[in-house]
Amino acid sequence: MINIRRKTRKKAENWAQETAPSYIRLYRSGELTARAWRAQQIMENCRLCPRACGVHRLSGELGFCRSEAQPRVYKYKVHFGEEPPISGKRGSGIIFFSCCTLRCTYCQNAPMSHQGRGYSVSPERLAKIMLALQHSGCHNLNLVTPSHFLPGILQALNLAVGEGFVLPIVYNTSGYETLEVLNLLDGIVDIYLPDMKYGNADVARRYSSAPDYPRVNRAAVREMYRQVADLLVDDSGVAIRGLLIRHLVLPNGLAGTGKVMRFIGQEISRRVHVSLMSQYIPLWSAREDPLLSRPISQTEYGQALDELEKAGLVRGWIQELAEKSLDS
Repeated sequence: MINIRRKTRKKAENWAQETAPSYIRLYRSGELTARAWRAQQIMENCRLCPRACGVHRLSGELGFCRSEAQPRVYKYKVHFGEEPPISGKRGSGIIFFSCCTLRCTYCQNAPMSHQGRGYSVSPERLAKIMLALQHSGCHNLNLVTPSHFLPGILQALNLAVGEGFVLPIVYNTSGYETLEVLNLLDGIVDIYLPDMKYGNADVARRYSSAPDYPRVNRAAVREMYRQVADLLVDDSGVAIRGLLIRHLVLPNGLAGTGKVMRFIGQEISRRVHVSLMSQYIPLWSAREDPLLSRPISQTEYGQALDELEKAGLVRGWIQELAEKSLDS
């Protein structure tokens, strides 16, 4: 009986160590502070995203993302609209950051990403937001389009951890990331939630001004998987660590769904969770584009489901395709 108790206690201790946010260790060693400092150096002649504009944002220069040095927040809240392991029953503590390194022509958050609406926050204020979201009881901290504000985010995280912050971190990104930045995030991010938007460079050029997106995105997803591996959930089905890939199906096969699914299945893992999204609606300048000016059809989403199946990807989520309009 004593041995059983000891084994049970040891198992519980191992589980606690395995599931605790890894940034706690980095905070205690001082490495989290060092990572924030290195991110600041990268921003001085900015190469926080693959565009590597080289502008001196600390002096107020603006690159492609049109972002100042200090983080800019569009809004934050407890959010229940993410995939089930992210939202859980208590919601995800989401922070939407303004501006974007892609600014896709069909963006569904154009006021935030294209127009930069929001308000600047100091690292101290951002740390308080993180702690407020934790106090709300949500499952995780969900950082949406964060990379161009990484130095301030890491500074804020360092401050928040000192005040008792312990939530898993979800890095909710377009998937247009450099390996240099991802190396800084190794041991900080618990759950990567990247897009894989395109399988074709010409389409990425046309709609996101990023012909290198497929190449950069694939390298980034490989590194994310190396860091966090397959999705790990707790007893209630809430994500603790791992990779979850999103793919938005576009009309006329523009997303290159087959190429994306084959890459995931053959070069990442068939165990990866994939969220195959049907929610595309023509917004922003996509209304004027002849190839993007309508929602996807039942046939197109069915073809995407076929590609998912052919790639051997059986973990994740699909969406029902409802009738959509520009007013919905």
